[in-house]
Amino acid sequence: MHGSFADAGFDRGSHVWEAMDQLRSAFDKRGSSTRMGRGDVRAAVLALLVERPMHGYQIIQEIEERSGGAWKPSPGSVYPTLQLLADEGLISAEESNGRKTYALSEAGRAVADESAQRSAPWEAPGRGSTGASALPKAGIELAQAAAQVGRTGSPEQVQQAVTVLEEARRRLYSILAQD
Repeated sequence: MHGSFADAGFDRGSHVWEAMDQLRSAFDKRGSSTRMGRGDVRAAVLALLVERPMHGYQIIQEIEERSGGAWKPSPGSVYPTLQLLADEGLISAEESNGRKTYALSEAGRAVADESAQRSAPWEAPGRGSTGASALPKAGIELAQAAAQVGRTGSPEQVQQAVTVLEEARRRLYSILAQD
């Protein structure tokens, strides 16, 4: 059928788009690979309140900033954690200008001091300044370039792109194989 998507090159390009969607989902910030556990939210809140009293929104912003944007806990995880910590007597809340500001109690300071030797949850391997946050961006940009070749390239150009991508895959695995 002349003038169909297949004639326009969309049939072969659709496989590239499927691969790009898979790549995006593998690096999606909201996916399970970047979701932190309740204990991590708790540890992060305690680590931040050691420095100074904060309100919930400040805690969320600090975690996002310190993780280089890799982790932004939701209000639905931070505020219940703050309530739990208050119920446990580890923090206290004072209302000021319509906002609750949370500070560590003596018991909370003792718990925070016990865990001070561990790295903060936002410093977990694969987060922040280690360069791992650049990997998803580079992978998505590579997938976008492959999709463009798939949409607009000649059959010869598509084959060249396949060869380049296969070589890139082999080289990436060789990085993991190094000691």
